Amino acid sequence: MIFLYILAAIIAAFFLTALLVKKDFSLEKQIVINKTQKEVFDYLKMIRNQEKYSVWVMRDPKINLVYSGTDGTVGFKSAWTSNDKNTGIGEQEIIKLTEGVSTEVEIRFKKPFEATNWAKTTVTAVSEHETRVHQLFYGRSKFPMNIMNLFMDKLLGKDMLQNLVNMKKNLEEN
Repeated sequence: MIFLYILAAIIAAFFLTALLVKKDFSLEKQIVINKTQKEVFDYLKMIRNQEKYSVWVMRDPKINLVYSGTDGTVGFKSAWTSNDKNTGIGEQEIIKLTEGVSTEVEIRFKKPFEATNWAKTTVTAVSEHETRVHQLFYGRSKFPMNIMNLFMDKLLGKDMLQNLVNMKKNLEEN
């Protein structure tokens, strides 16, 4: 009987915490790349280049990627299907592009969970041959899954930063 009370208290604490946590979340990471703003932007606007730096894409060598549209332009889509539980099934679409400055993509996850989130990547010249890449990942979580927002940096932050490190390495080696 005590076990049931403890279990009920844990469940109640979970839902009470979820009631108090914001539903909106955002996560930001940045890095400086030793290349011109144009070189960096021209690389990152091409979604297909994610095959060379995205830890989520590179995690599954058998990932199925399907592209539609003209890469690096609004409306370009990249859909993926992976048996890796952390990659799953989904698609992303370029929804806004400010040439030389920023890209925005809508990311629609289907598995392991359904969600729609957004990512904005902005490049800013630090000097003639240095560019800051700033990535913002944001969205809204439904109750009670919004409790995961407390752990968003722990869940995704390391991978987001690794993507930037991989991008930096790829660009600086060329």
